[in-house]
Amino acid sequence: MRTRRNHVPWRLRAALLTLVLVAASFSVSAPQGSAAATAYPPSAAAAASFTNPINSTGPDPWMTYHDGNYYLMTTPWNGPLTMRKAPTIAALKQAAPVPIFDDFPADRCCWVWAPEFHLVDGPNGPRWYVYYSAGTGDIETQRVHVLESAGTDPMGPYTYKGMVFGANDWWGIDGSVVTIDDRLYLTWSGVPTPQWAGSDPSIYIAELGNPWTVTGPRTAISTPTLDWERQGTPMNEGPVALQHDGDTFIVCSASACQTPDYKLGMLTYTGGDVLSAESWAKHPQPVFQRDDADGVYGPGHNGFFTSPDGTESWIVYHGNDSASQGCGSTRTTRVQEFTWNADGTPDFGTPVANGTVLEPPSGEPEVTYHAVANARSGKVIDVQAPNTADRAVIGQYAPNGSAWQKWRFVDAGDGYYALESLNSGKCLDVLDFSTADGAAVIQWPCHGGTNQEFRLDPVGDSFRLVNRNSGKCLRVAGGSTADLAPLEQRACGSDDSYLWSRA
Repeated sequence: MRTRRNHVPWRLRAALLTLVLVAASFSVSAPQGSAAATAYPPSAAAAASFTNPINSTGPDPWMTYHDGNYYLMTTPWNGPLTMRKAPTIAALKQAAPVPIFDDFPADRCCWVWAPEFHLVDGPNGPRWYVYYSAGTGDIETQRVHVLESAGTDPMGPYTYKGMVFGANDWWGIDGSVVTIDDRLYLTWSGVPTPQWAGSDPSIYIAELGNPWTVTGPRTAISTPTLDWERQGTPMNEGPVALQHDGDTFIVCSASACQTPDYKLGMLTYTGGDVLSAESWAKHPQPVFQRDDADGVYGPGHNGFFTSPDGTESWIVYHGNDSASQGCGSTRTTRVQEFTWNADGTPDFGTPVANGTVLEPPSGEPEVTYHAVANARSGKVIDVQAPNTADRAVIGQYAPNGSAWQKWRFVDAGDGYYALESLNSGKCLDVLDFSTADGAAVIQWPCHGGTNQEFRLDPVGDSFRLVNRNSGKCLRVAGGSTADLAPLEQRACGSDDSYLWSRA
C-alpha cells in the first residue's frame, strides 16, 4: 500500500489511475413510453454478470452501495481524491474516476493513501466523511485527515475538517470508523511514538469527540506477533469494522504489502471496555490470503458492502496477478460475495481468479446505456473534455463507443427522463435553469431539477428531447454536422437537427 515501498514513479501511477476502461459489449433496450429506437451505433447495456478486476489499477479500495448506486474510491497517490459512481458493478468497470477534492497544501500534499468514506450522523446531521492518509512525502509525516460533505451525496462537494489526531503527535495511517454502543471510534494503523521507524505498525483505537477529532487516549488492540503477520515487514494495517447480528469484528491487513503474503487477519470484540486490548480477541489464523492456484497474490486492504437488496455480504479488496508484483499500481480492485459461519463469524472463502464470471449482487437493477444520435449529422451526444468535470460542454462527435457517449435514461416521472452519463455519473443539464433560446447544455451533478429532465416526443422513428423547465428542444447549435459542435436548447422546430434516435 505504501509509496515508500514502491519504485514506480508517482506520475505513472497517477496516470494509470485515471485511465478510462474500454466499453464492454452491449445490448439494446429503451425506456418505457419512448419512441422506437433506430439501429444506429450499438447501444450500451451494462451486462448483469461481471468479472474481476474492477479497474486497471486500484490499491486500497473502499466501496459502498447507496441510494441506487455503487461508489468506489482507491489510493490516488498524490491527489486529487477521486470517486467512481454507477448503478451496477458492470457499469462501474466503465465509469471514470471523478475528482471530488483537490486541496492539498504542503503539509498534506503527498502520499495520499487509502481513502474511505462513511455516512455518519455528525454535528451537521448525516454527512459523508472521507478519511485518508497524507503527509509531505516523508513516511514520518503521514497522518489521517478528514473531509466532510456538504450534504448526503457521496460525490460531495467536500471541505477539509482537519487532522483527526488533533493536538496528539501520533503517527498514523489507514483511518476508519466504527460505532459500538452508540459511541463513535476511530481505528487506524499506528506506532507508540511519533516516528514510524523502529516500530511495528499496530492497530489502534480511540474514541471520537466528533467525526473529525479524537478525544481521550488510544489503545493498541493488535500488534503483529504471529508468524503470518511478520512475513517481510511485521505489519498490521488497514483496519475495517464488520458488524453482523450484534457482533463486531475488525478485519485488518497483515505482513508486508511488497510480498505475495499480504493477507487479512481478524479481531473479535468480546464485550466490555472498547478501549481495552483485553476486549479484543485475535483469530489465530489468517481469514483471507493468497491463492496460487487461481493466481491471486497479496489480497488485502479491504472494505465491505451490502447488496442492493440488503441480503448479501460482499468484500472489496486489492490483489496482484503475480507473486513478483508488490506494493504499486499493479494492484487491482476485486469484489466477491462472502458468507457467515454457524458461530456468527464471516467466511471469506478464497479469492476468485480474475476472469471468473460472477453474478451481480442480489437486487442489482438491469440497466441500459444508449448512444443518442442526431438525425442530421449521424453523430452522437458526447461530453467534451475534460469529460468528468462539472460544466463540461455537451456536444456531438462521431460515435466511438466511449463511456462519455453513453447515457442512461432515468425515469423522472410524468414521461420525463434524466440523461445520466456512464462515464461520470453526472447529468445532461441546461445551464442555470435558463429558458432562453441558445442556452448552453452542460454536464452537472444530478439533482432532480427540471432543467435536467427531458420528454421524448416521437417524430416517426425519431424523437425530440423537450426540456421540462423551458419547454424547448435540444438541438445541435446551428444545425452543424461538425465534430465538437455544442448542443443548445431552442424553441422546438421540425427540421432534422432537432431529431434524435438511440441505440
